[in-house]
Amino acid sequence: MILSRLAARPLLLAAGLVAVLALPWMIYPPVALDIICWALFAAALDLLLGFTGLLSFGHAAFWGSSAYVAGLLALRAGLPFPLAVLGGALFAAVLAVPVGYLSVRLRGIYFAMVTLAFAQMIYFVVNQWRDLTGGENGLQGVPRELAGLDLSDSFVFYHAALPLVLLGLLAAWRIVRSPFGRVLMSVRDNPARAQALGYPVQRYKLLAFVLSALLSGLAGGVFALGHGFASLESVYWTTSGQVVMMVVLGGIGTLWGGALGAALVVLLNDYLVTSGFEGIGIVTGTIFVIIVLVFRRGIWGTARHLVQDRARRPGGPPSAAGEPDGAPAPTGVGSPV
Repeated sequence: MILSRLAARPLLLAAGLVAVLALPWMIYPPVALDIICWALFAAALDLLLGFTGLLSFGHAAFWGSSAYVAGLLALRAGLPFPLAVLGGALFAAVLAVPVGYLSVRLRGIYFAMVTLAFAQMIYFVVNQWRDLTGGENGLQGVPRELAGLDLSDSFVFYHAALPLVLLGLLAAWRIVRSPFGRVLMSVRDNPARAQALGYPVQRYKLLAFVLSALLSGLAGGVFALGHGFASLESVYWTTSGQVVMMVVLGGIGTLWGGALGAALVVLLNDYLVTSGFEGIGIVTGTIFVIIVLVFRRGIWGTARHLVQDRARRPGGPPSAAGEPDGAPAPTGVGSPV
């Protein structure tokens, strides 16, 4: 039976919900938590990269700073984990305002390098402020409580934190499907034309940057409280590189492709670590190169393109990819969900 576009969307949504609910039953709960946190982080970056055309190598600053702030709010202020996570996300958004204001005026590699420089400044501050952050030892012993309930069990915490992550993913989806998201895509494809049409391009870029940082901070806060600590690795540049790799693997500009890329990277790293393999970087790098060469649009992006290509053929079935009417074909930067 041929599924219409409207019928396909709720089925895909239901399948995704079943998958995330079943995840901690199928794999180790902390690994399941890692997957959903990195999935939200990848969606947040794709909001900036795939839908605004800005490649950031400094998003670890927002993921990591939120992790530390959320951990401090839970550890020293005694806030329940949802409030601590939201506090960390808000801090990341506030931090993104001056960083984005100075960065979005640049384009291409210059934008990427400036965001990386700001992220390294955050890393230096976190490393030197040992009395507050713990320095190289990190922030340890972060509690996980909600209304007097102990959420130290990873399986229980996963289900308690899942609504926050799903709300973040829903927010990302709503942003790219809104008129605001359409303007972002016009800025991505032709900023000069968007400017000529009267849109304040720099303001839209800045707002997209702040929203991306907010969602990245939400993911980082959940990650830190889920593991009970925040480490220097969370603000290091390799964290930014890893989330970029996840987005590229899944497909730039697909939004949900980042979740697939996150699952693949997290599961592969977990398998290699538990098996005692030492050359993790060699394996992951090789797989990354192979996937990029074979799937030029990423895994999710390539699959979606094949479905759309089949639907465009004479006599082909209606598209079930959930693509909005009049959406542009995939480009080198990304295309709408």
